[in-house]
Amino acid sequence: MKNILAIIGLFSLCGLFIYALQDAQTDENFEKKLINDYNVYALQVPNNLDFAGEPMPLKDPEVFERMDRELLVNTYWQSNGLLMFKRAKKYFPIIEPILKKNGIPDDFKYLAVIESGLTNAVSSAKATGVWQIMQATAKENGLEVNDNVDERYHLEKSTEVACKYLLKSKEKLGSWTLAAAAYNAGDTGVSRRLKEQNVSNYYDLLLGEETGRYVFRIVALKEILKHPDIYGFNFREKDLYSQIPTYKVEVDTAVTDFTKFAEGFGINYKILKVHNPWLRDRFLSNKSGKKYMIDIPKMGYYDKVQ
Repeated sequence: MKNILAIIGLFSLCGLFIYALQDAQTDENFEKKLINDYNVYALQVPNNLDFAGEPMPLKDPEVFERMDRELLVNTYWQSNGLLMFKRAKKYFPIIEPILKKNGIPDDFKYLAVIESGLTNAVSSAKATGVWQIMQATAKENGLEVNDNVDERYHLEKSTEVACKYLLKSKEKLGSWTLAAAAYNAGDTGVSRRLKEQNVSNYYDLLLGEETGRYVFRIVALKEILKHPDIYGFNFREKDLYSQIPTYKVEVDTAVTDFTKFAEGFGINYKILKVHNPWLRDRFLSNKSGKKYMIDIPKMGYYDKVQ
């Protein structure tokens, strides 16, 4: 009986040893898998790239290198890339039909991506919103900007203004590529550089760092967002962000307290501001009796909704 117990004990020890060995091998294999799964590759720049149907002259070695740089930088900035995929699913369906209605090529939605990362950003120069519009430009094009309301944060209205600006630039400069560059450097700045350097297109211009990279960055984001599998981005449809359905409430009087206003629709102040970032204060003076359309999320999408 003792011999049998000894044999059983020996087998148990052997089993534990084998399990521990397998466990160690599993950890080692996992580490190897992590190492093998994460590799940095040189990227193949596609032979035919364009912006708004205007070909990029990739046979020019200097142009090729600049394009290669932007593809590398934006491919291997993985966290930012995944956020762009997530936000694009949410905001492109709003931007695309407005561009189309105004005769602006669809590629300009990627300009919004590089301008703001599809967020309501504010630059050091105080350019504001998804389209990074300056206050003077906003007012010149009919947007309201004051302490109560800043329509640069209104995605639909600011997209309309961006379209007006781009159409004027295209008419003045002659190409969509130059119009895109002028969105960064201004029509006057681009026109002056073209004249000084006696050239007629963006790719022949010697420009400052930001404007010189500008169109290349747009095309890089376009290429990556259109071909996630090629550039190693993996996600499911449910990983992407979506718009919360809303309905509009017309307001043509003053609102003394937006917290109470929000509670009247079963939401809190934060949720009201998430859907109406153009409302900049906790109240609305509205001395002129102007009509505003405020977005209210439909029931069932937030815990606070009754």
